[in-house]
Amino acid sequence: MRTRPTLSWTSADAPLPRTSSLDELTDVVARGRVAVLSGAGLSTESGIPDYRGETGSLRRHTPMTYDEFVTSAEGRQRYWARSHLGWRTIARADPNDGHRAVTALYEGGYVDGVITQNVDGLHQAAGTADAIELHGSLDRVICLDCRRTSPRAELDRRLRAANAAFDGAATRINPDGDVELPDDVVRRFTTVPCADCVSGVLKPDVVFFGENVPRPRVEQCYRLVDAADALLVLGSSLTVMSGLRFVRHAAKAGKPVVIVNRGETRGDRYASVRVDRPLGGALTELAARLGCADPGRTA
Repeated sequence: MRTRPTLSWTSADAPLPRTSSLDELTDVVARGRVAVLSGAGLSTESGIPDYRGETGSLRRHTPMTYDEFVTSAEGRQRYWARSHLGWRTIARADPNDGHRAVTALYEGGYVDGVITQNVDGLHQAAGTADAIELHGSLDRVICLDCRRTSPRAELDRRLRAANAAFDGAATRINPDGDVELPDDVVRRFTTVPCADCVSGVLKPDVVFFGENVPRPRVEQCYRLVDAADALLVLGSSLTVMSGLRFVRHAAKAGKPVVIVNRGETRGDRYASVRVDRPLGGALTELAARLGCADPGRTA
């Protein structure tokens, strides 16, 4: 049985006020020592859909779960057939204005560090090289047997060689890097084992639904939030505890929490400021107000 990830939550609170003004946001960030927590909403302007927005993929798509991946050879075949095509779209995606503005704020000394729930590598591509990838990255794979990690490009070459006649055509890309494919197409796809230990099962080096984030990584994120004076949440509904815990942690410590997102989030009750605007434009304006040059525009 495939377990469906959480799509939404029911709030016990009345809707909390949101604003389109950046004045309070600017005041908080201007003081510096800000930790950023980003979600899928930051990457939608790069052509990567989110999970839970108005057109989020969870309304039509059930992502792979950890349990199914490790227990079902058919599940792994379905995942890799779909991901083999979808990853190419993710790999070709470019950082957008929002990613570049975060890098500008980081280089300007206002942001101390970034935690991203995204697995697309776009923060790094925009220049924030040390962003903490809470849920891992699609550009790496790991062997579940020998634990060797290797570049996704290396696996892509091997899968192309093993599936020279594979004629699947991608229809819709999903945030986890796979696409929609008919079952008869999936059944024609051949997976490959680990090239190092020869027989090991390969998995993308990302945290699937139902899988725990490695504890050392969680502790690294807590240390970043503890060292910061404020937490800025960008493009996340905070539906699942993976990201919400850091919002709760910051709020409990009495630190300002600012959320920039389209629509309500599960963390609104903990926020001192809630801005409802498209991320790219809002963050570009914020960076400009603080005199931070956009690295993507000055290169």
